[in-house]
Amino acid sequence: MIKGKNSESTNDQSFRLYRDFFKRICDIIFSLVAIVILALPMLIIALLIKTDSPEEPVLFKQIRVGKDNIPFTIFKFRSMRKDAPHQMATENFENPELYITTIGRVIRKASLDELPQLFNVLKGDMSIIGPRPLIPNEKKVLAMRDEYGASQVLPGITGLAQIHGRDEITDENKAAYDGKYALNISVFLDISIFCKTIFDVIVRRGVHEGKRR
Repeated sequence: MIKGKNSESTNDQSFRLYRDFFKRICDIIFSLVAIVILALPMLIIALLIKTDSPEEPVLFKQIRVGKDNIPFTIFKFRSMRKDAPHQMATENFENPELYITTIGRVIRKASLDELPQLFNVLKGDMSIIGPRPLIPNEKKVLAMRDEYGASQVLPGITGLAQIHGRDEITDENKAAYDGKYALNISVFLDISIFCKTIFDVIVRRGVHEGKRR
């Protein structure tokens, strides 16, 4: 019995040490290396976006809900026109094709519009792995995340819900997966989610633009 308690205590310490310290160190190192390696591709994407619509900005900035429900500004490559309804999740658009730009279609398919979020990770607003940050209007999902404890961790570029269906699963299931991640953070889980995300991006699994018909 004593041995079991000691084992649980050690596991809890390891969990908190990775969650509260080493995970942040890994995020800083990974984001720095990725920004250096991807600097040229990101510059090319930026130039293509500017060429496609010179009067509009390259970056899309939006308020999202972060750890402990504290808002922050997320960075993405702009893939939609300026007149798109930005205070609504893209999956709820009736006709997203009316707003997505020519370059936007390409970078969204490969999830390249998410690359500027590496700077959010470097700043400490986000992590590489964590629940996807929601817009403030998504109150239902945010409330469910609070219940599951998912709001107590940094949001991520990808997460457990993303590799289990992304746009194909219900809000309830998304919140449940986010809560499960928050309770089971580990280096092995993060590596698993990262590798599965790369595969899903390649095959474009779970991605839907606008409401499913």
